[in-house]
Amino acid sequence: MNGSWTSFGGDLHLDLTERRAAGAGLRAALEDALREAVQHGRLAPGTRLPSSRALGEDLGIARNTVVEAYGQLTAEGWLNSRQGSGTTVARRAAPAPAVRAAEPRPRRPAVRHDLMSGRPDLSLFPRTAWLAAARRALATAPHEALGYGSPLGRIELREALTHYLARVRGVRTDPDRLLICSGVQQGLGLLCAALRERGARSLAVEAYGLPPQHAVVRAAGLSTVALPLDREGALVDRLDARSGAVLLTPAHQYPTGAPLAADRRAAAVRWAREQDRYVIEDDYDGEFRYDRQPLGAMQALDPERVVYAGTAAKSLAPGLRLAWLALPDALVEPVARLKVLADTMSPVLDQLTLAELITSGTYDRHVRRCRLHYRRRRDRLVAALAEHAPQVRVTGIAAGLHAVLQLPPGSLSEAELVARAEAAGLALSGLGWHRADPEAAEAAEDTGPALVIGYATPPEHAFPAALEALCGVLRAS
Repeated sequence: MNGSWTSFGGDLHLDLTERRAAGAGLRAALEDALREAVQHGRLAPGTRLPSSRALGEDLGIARNTVVEAYGQLTAEGWLNSRQGSGTTVARRAAPAPAVRAAEPRPRRPAVRHDLMSGRPDLSLFPRTAWLAAARRALATAPHEALGYGSPLGRIELREALTHYLARVRGVRTDPDRLLICSGVQQGLGLLCAALRERGARSLAVEAYGLPPQHAVVRAAGLSTVALPLDREGALVDRLDARSGAVLLTPAHQYPTGAPLAADRRAAAVRWAREQDRYVIEDDYDGEFRYDRQPLGAMQALDPERVVYAGTAAKSLAPGLRLAWLALPDALVEPVARLKVLADTMSPVLDQLTLAELITSGTYDRHVRRCRLHYRRRRDRLVAALAEHAPQVRVTGIAAGLHAVLQLPPGSLSEAELVARAEAAGLALSGLGWHRADPEAAEAAEDTGPALVIGYATPPEHAFPAALEALCGVLRAS
């Protein structure tokens, strides 16, 4: 394929029609088109142009015309041409931008330490194991796996998750009732849309939660009804027929950390049965527990009334966009249909790789390593606060990747604390940011100023400095 465009890595669009219509000769039209492409940045410095033969064939003009145009532009300094190296776009000094008055923008302090919650330590991602699993999965995958498939997801991953979730979380499901989605937020959006089709107009949520999830609910056309919290989780006795479903984090309430009491789990399921409603169980941080026995999934109480939502965002990485829903029979068809409208299906290769990790036992071993790592992180946070900020009460740390720091009466407000942290290069959030109803005066028993600290995010080498900066902010509070 001598002279083929493929040897140069891509095509180049040059339209000579208007220039020819304006009376320019063929060579002049080609020179103008190339010059304009360089001036406007469509051809970046260093870009290798096709051979004169290839460009002539592509444009339907004589090769000599291209040779002459290249020669003229080389003489003008637009192109470089060397024997045996081809023709490339020359590196030219950029023209000085026009000077205009600009409104000054306030400069935000640089973030040196990310202590936002809900994020894992990405340096723990098992790159070597993932690569090996990806190779095995791709080598054994049937050809049809790379085509359009079921909106539920690849059967290999759904089968692997069915056994894994039953063994680790007590989930009762089967592959035909599992749907793979691009993150829990997509799954929640699909569920809300399906519930709205069934006539729902509102969704009950915990008084404190994840603001992006609340936004997803509202974007699906549902209003939110906030359920107050106490030390035993959401007050589910406040549920009534107005809500089409309730969204709960029963294993480890986000962000307060309280597990939902057994009698309240039963009460929520009873409400769903009696009112023909659903419970959506976001198994937030279900893999990471430290000081208590693992709590099984609430879904096992009634798989026809509880939707189970899980994710690989914290055990592996959020960038994978891999999550799953264990659905009641009545919701499988409507949610799968909405998944088709959203994006047809989730990416296949990552599904096959995760299935390989799970079935080989590599995923279990990775989660155990992460659990130990995060427990040590938590213990270091608690020890540092006990030494340098003893006035702070640390709660919600029996599981998960974050802690809630309750400050004593008379402390600075949450807004002031977050501002001071930002000035010190710390990214973190106040508890109030997580309110489902920002106007509510009280949402939980502890209503004093509090910070939500994600201790998992900083890489290991940066964690001591992050702790030091945090304690410095708290000492000044």
